[in-house]
Amino acid sequence: MQKQSQFIQLKLHIMKSKTLKKLAFLLLMLVATPQLFAHALWIETKATGTKGKAQEISVYFGEFSENDITKADKWFSDLKDFSLVVITPSKKEIKLTAKSLENKYQAFFTPDEDGVYTIIMHHKVKDVYGTMVLDYNSSATVTIGNATKGNEAVANSNIISLFSKDVLAAKQNTKINVNALYDGKIAKEQKMKVIAPNGWEKELWSNENGEVSFTPIWPGNYMVEFAYTEKSSGEHNGKKYDEIWKMATYLISVK
Repeated sequence: MQKQSQFIQLKLHIMKSKTLKKLAFLLLMLVATPQLFAHALWIETKATGTKGKAQEISVYFGEFSENDITKADKWFSDLKDFSLVVITPSKKEIKLTAKSLENKYQAFFTPDEDGVYTIIMHHKVKDVYGTMVLDYNSSATVTIGNATKGNEAVANSNIISLFSKDVLAAKQNTKINVNALYDGKIAKEQKMKVIAPNGWEKELWSNENGEVSFTPIWPGNYMVEFAYTEKSSGEHNGKKYDEIWKMATYLISVK
C-alpha cells in the first residue's frame, strides 16, 4: 500500500510539473507575442539624393513611437536575413547587401538617373510564434532631381504596402494622402497608424479607395503602419500555423 501510495504521489507530481510547464509556456507566449507585434522593421533614408552620390539606407527594428531601437545583435530568429531592393525610376531592380552596425543594418546605393527610387524590404520570419507566421514589409522613396518618374504604387512588389504621391512635396500643415494596398488591391476599411517624429500617434481607417489622410504639424520623419492578419493554415519550415500576421511600414519625410 505504501509503495502504491508513493507511486500515485509521484504520478501526481509529474502531472503537476507538466501542467506547470504548459502554463508557463502559455504565459510566455502571451507576454512575448504582443511584444513582437508592437515592434516593427522600418527603413530610414533621406527623402532626396544626388545623382552619382551614394545614398545611405538604414533598417531598424523596434518601436518607432518610443524611439526604442533594438540592437542589431539582439534581433530575434532570422530577422536579419531580410531582403532589401531598390527599384529605379526606369523599373530596374538593385539588390542591396546590408551590414550590421550597433543598432541597425546599413546599405548604400548610387542613383544614376533622375526620378523617384523605391526602396523595399521584406522578410517572413523563419520561426512560427504560437500558431502565427510573422511577415514584415517596409518601404521608402528617394527623389533625385525634379523628375517624378517612378513615383507610383506598383513599384512596390510586397503583398502589403503603403504609398503616397504626396511624399515629393510633404511639408508642415499640408494634408498628406496615403494609399494602402493588399495583394495588389486597394485595402478598404482597414486600420492604419500614423506616428509623428515626437512619438505622437493616431489611428485612422482607410476609406473606399484604401486611403487615409493626415496633416503633419511637425517637421521630421513620420511612420505609417498597416498590419493585417490573414486566416490561413499550413506548414512553415515544418511547423503548423493558422494565421499570417503581415505588417507594412512606410517612411514619409516632412519639411
